[in-house]
Amino acid sequence: MTSKAAQTALLVAEAATVARTEEIPRQVCAAVCEGLGVDGATLSLLTDTPSRQLLAASNDDALLLEEIQFTVLEGPCLAAAHRGETVAVHDLRHEVTPWPLFGASVRDKLPQVASVYALPLFFGEYVLGSVDLLARRTHALSAYELEEAEGVAEAVSAALMSTRDMILSGGRPPAWEPEELVRAHWFDTARAVGALASRQGLTPEDALARMRAEAFHTGRSLADITADILRDPPQDP
Repeated sequence: MTSKAAQTALLVAEAATVARTEEIPRQVCAAVCEGLGVDGATLSLLTDTPSRQLLAASNDDALLLEEIQFTVLEGPCLAAAHRGETVAVHDLRHEVTPWPLFGASVRDKLPQVASVYALPLFFGEYVLGSVDLLARRTHALSAYELEEAEGVAEAVSAALMSTRDMILSGGRPPAWEPEELVRAHWFDTARAVGALASRQGLTPEDALARMRAEAFHTGRSLADITADILRDPPQDP
């Protein structure tokens, strides 16, 4: 591992020891951005399922990147979690991605983002999440740097072990900002899915698919669709 990657892994490890448990994901995001020289990072668990849990986003651009992927149900973060392999998009502005909805949405809503990288987070033999990296320049990480970043992902996985155990045991989720938007996507969305499924006799998967379709076709965010469902009481027959 090069000095840059080793230093980043060290920053990640330090973040896990100096921060309170609920602050670890946000501190790890900051450490990854600083060490790898990228402009944003997110951490997610269970990223290939509807019940995925966003742990932290370093800034608004990173949060919107996750919002887009959660809405269109495709993108590098999901691909990395599904395949268990690193995914790289070196030039979002000119490169044709295998995710047409994701590519179009990012170019429209995040024109300043030029490259995105997603690395799976392994816990033992299983992939339980991913770290997303974004940059405002193309080819932000070379092939060699990206290979080295996989070692950083191992450090991130180790740092998140306590957070994972806390969440899976029903503990209080980590804190991050902006709280309202993240809560709408990653906590209230589950409530809205249940409410819509109950009202319309749908499976949770079909209810979430309907919400995503509504968000995509209307151009509204999934947070807005979620808020509408939770705001409107069911109508008596």
